[in-house]
Amino acid sequence: MTRMNRITKLFAEAKEPILNVYATAGYPNFGDTMTVLNALQEGGVDIIEIGMPYSDPVADGETIQQSNQVALDQGMSVSLLFEQLKTMRETVTVPVLLMGYINPVLQYGVEAFCKKCAEVGVDGLILPDLPMAEYESEYQEIFEQYGLYNIFLITPQTTDARIAQVDAISKGFIYMVSSASTTGAKTGISNDQEVYFNRINAMQLKNPRLIGFGISDRASFVKASESAAGAIIGSAFVKLLGNAQDLHSEIVGFVKSIKGKN
Repeated sequence: MTRMNRITKLFAEAKEPILNVYATAGYPNFGDTMTVLNALQEGGVDIIEIGMPYSDPVADGETIQQSNQVALDQGMSVSLLFEQLKTMRETVTVPVLLMGYINPVLQYGVEAFCKKCAEVGVDGLILPDLPMAEYESEYQEIFEQYGLYNIFLITPQTTDARIAQVDAISKGFIYMVSSASTTGAKTGISNDQEVYFNRINAMQLKNPRLIGFGISDRASFVKASESAAGAIIGSAFVKLLGNAQDLHSEIVGFVKSIKGKN
């Protein structure tokens, strides 16, 4: 009997909106990855999404691109990230996702990568540039062998037919991008986005959704959570990391403020 994936367990048991926070690995400083993870958990985050630095992050806005570059300049790589995460599960109990682009995964070797994820206790992957058909034909079996969920993104431009396909193949949750622009561009939630949220809710999908892109504070988190199981904060948190004087306490304070716990 394999253990239930931490993501499934979280969504099954959650009593309030789920907060997923994105942090770039090795940012602001190379050795900060575990400090950031532990502080996020202490603050009360529900899911942690670790960005694997990549030189050409097409779906990301300027803030995350800059953090990628800083981490890469300090020598961050997939191999070093796994090294930093090898004792992660001694302290971190929340689900952890790795977010990134398919290229570094292919370079590492897909099976070797999935095996390493399982070893360190990663629960799922978000690879926005991995086509669904390719995932199904080439990689799904490997992901499942290692108990990893592949999290798919949908946008307001995604057709109903495609959303139904995503829902059929998805496990864990579906990542709802709230606009087709890059991350961190807009804040707050527009009427157009509400129309999109309502359209998705009317489809009665089997997978819960988290809304990402444009969530930056308690108000936008609460608003997004009215239309989904919760939300994802990326750029606003990476900005905080870049400016933090006292990393641990500022992270804890940030998460508590979003969750309305301070």
